Amino acid sequence: MIHRISIHELLSQPERVPIVDVRTPAEFNQGHIPGGLNLPLFTNEERVQVGTTYKQVGREAAILLGFELTGTKWAGFIRQALQIAPGRKLALHCWRGGMRSGAMAWALDLYGFEVYLLEGGYKRYRNWVLAQFDQKLDLLLIGGMTGSGKTQMLHELRAMGEQVIDLEDLAQHQGSTYGTLNRLVQPSQEQFENNLAGHLDILDPHRSIWLEDESSTIGKRLIPRPLWRQMLSSPVFEIRVPLEQRISKLENEYGSLDKEFLTVCTERIAKRLGPEQTRRATAAIREDRMKDFVRELLVYYDKTYQKGLNNRDAHLICPLELSGSDPRENAGKLIETSRSRTEKSPHEMI
Repeated sequence: MIHRISIHELLSQPERVPIVDVRTPAEFNQGHIPGGLNLPLFTNEERVQVGTTYKQVGREAAILLGFELTGTKWAGFIRQALQIAPGRKLALHCWRGGMRSGAMAWALDLYGFEVYLLEGGYKRYRNWVLAQFDQKLDLLLIGGMTGSGKTQMLHELRAMGEQVIDLEDLAQHQGSTYGTLNRLVQPSQEQFENNLAGHLDILDPHRSIWLEDESSTIGKRLIPRPLWRQMLSSPVFEIRVPLEQRISKLENEYGSLDKEFLTVCTERIAKRLGPEQTRRATAAIREDRMKDFVRELLVYYDKTYQKGLNNRDAHLICPLELSGSDPRENAGKLIETSRSRTEKSPHEMI
C-alpha cells in the first residue's frame, strides 16, 4: 500500500521508518535527509541522459528511456529494499516526489511493501530546513578566547540536561586555521544545514539553547544567516581562564598533530601573523616546542577574538572568571551565572 505523507508527519513519527532516497549518488552526496539511505533509480550518467531526452524530445520519450535503463535492475532494487527494511515498511522520496519515487513506490507496493511517499520530495524538505532557521530562539552563547574549554563545557551542559547545539561538530571543523585536525572532512553546505535543522527540530524552542560564540563561518561552512543574526543579538558568557591553562590545553590538542600539517596551516595565515611571528611559530613546530608555538598563535587569535567582541553590544556580554580546569564544575558555574543574569537588568550586568 502507498501512503502519501507530509514532511511534518514523516519527522514526527514515534517510530521512524527507514527513509529511502532514490535520487542519484551525486544528488544524495550533495545533501539528504539525515539518516536517509540511497537507493538510486539512475546512475549519475543515466539521469543526465533522461534529463537531456526530456528536454530535447519530450516526456514520453524520457519515460521510455527510463524504463530501458532500469529494466534489468528492478529485482536488485527490491532486494536492496528488503535489506534496508526487512519489515517491508519504508518512506520514499526523490527530488520533487515525481516519476522516480513514483516508479519505485509502484514496484515496492507490487511486491508487498508498505510505502510512505513523501509529498513534494526532497525539494519540499529543503524548504522545511530553511524555515527552521527563521524561528525565534532563546540562544545563550559561550564565548572566550581560544583554549578556554568552551567545547568541553558545551558537552557538560548537554550531560546536565541543558539544550545544546554543537555547531563545530555539525560542521566537522574546530573553527580555527587548524580546525580539520588533519582528519575531519566537512559535509557540504547543504548537508550542514540539513543536520543543523534536524537538531533544532528536536529541541524545545521555548527553552534556552546553548551554542559556542562562532564567527559566521566554521571552516568553509556558513552558519545560516537568520540563525547568525540571532546569535549576534544573544547574550555572550565570556569565559576567562588563566593564560597558562589555555596554553597547556592547546598544547595537548595540537602536540600530537602532524608537523607538516601544522606548518602548512601556519604558513596559510602568514600575512595575518606577520613574517617574524610566522618564522618563530614554524621554527617552534620543527623543534617540537609546542608551548612556544601556541604562545605565538595566541597573540594573533586573542587580538582577533577581542576585536570581534568589541563589535558586539556591551550589554550582551557577561564575563565569567574561571580558575578551575574541571569542565563539569565550570559548566555548573555557567548555569548559575545564566540563571542569575535573568534576575538582573542589562545595566547591572556591565
